[in-house]
Amino acid sequence: MSRPIWKGAISFGLVHIPVELHAASAPAAIDLDLLDKRDFAPVGYRRYNKVTGKTVTQQDIVKGYAYKKDEYVVLTDADLRKANPESTQTIDILSFIDARDIPVIFFDQPYYLVPTKGGEKVYALLRKTLERSGKLALGQVVIRTKQHLAALMPFKQVIVLNLLRYQEEIRELPEIPEPKPGKQSQVSAKEVEMALSLVKDMTEKWQPEQYQDTFRQDILSLVKKKVKAKQTHVLTAPDTDLDEAATKKSSNVVDLMQLLKASIGSKPTRTTTTKASKSSTTKPVRRRSA
Repeated sequence: MSRPIWKGAISFGLVHIPVELHAASAPAAIDLDLLDKRDFAPVGYRRYNKVTGKTVTQQDIVKGYAYKKDEYVVLTDADLRKANPESTQTIDILSFIDARDIPVIFFDQPYYLVPTKGGEKVYALLRKTLERSGKLALGQVVIRTKQHLAALMPFKQVIVLNLLRYQEEIRELPEIPEPKPGKQSQVSAKEVEMALSLVKDMTEKWQPEQYQDTFRQDILSLVKKKVKAKQTHVLTAPDTDLDEAATKKSSNVVDLMQLLKASIGSKPTRTTTTKASKSSTTKPVRRRSA
């Protein structure tokens, strides 16, 4: 059972629902340590006093806000809660919004909201209300030292709180190259129809368990292969042939209709593991014994 990272209550109107916030995701990325390439020793993160240069232990570290250069106001967790007790202990629902009205770029990080003792019935009422209305609850919550915009949405038997980005956090759209003038660069109605046929051909029910992080598995397989071959300290040089092939492939002018037709009926095969490419080669730059 996961530990709650926040305890408080959902507040909307006169309704008060005691809840806990639990992490809803666990990143499974490869954890790579920093090494000194001269002797392959780990490179650590050193906490030190910038005036004396001496190491500082965790118990001697406090947080401070620089109100001017080299002058700080010390702020403890108790200070942060005292600044606005209500905002640090409640998820204030501001309004109810159609979920389709919020662009996907605003969604950031999901959490599970779990009712605590005494809040089960009102929690169930809010979850069912959100489910029946087809709307999400838009609110604000303070987690640690930052106030977040948040969306509360029903998911199975729980309510998910998804942190949202503020408008000021969204960057402007990048410039999109304009299509070159001429008939060949314009998308035709036939191409759109063919693309829709491909979408229909590849449409299936959402089954998340069938998708695997094959890249992570390939990296772990490569690690085992290097250990077995006693090449743990081989530095592999960049493969310029692969880069050139990718550039050439992306720059080729193709017959779009021909590709769309060929794609229909040829769904990609999913596998839980993938084998390393036979064409890949390792170019040792420096080698030391493991």
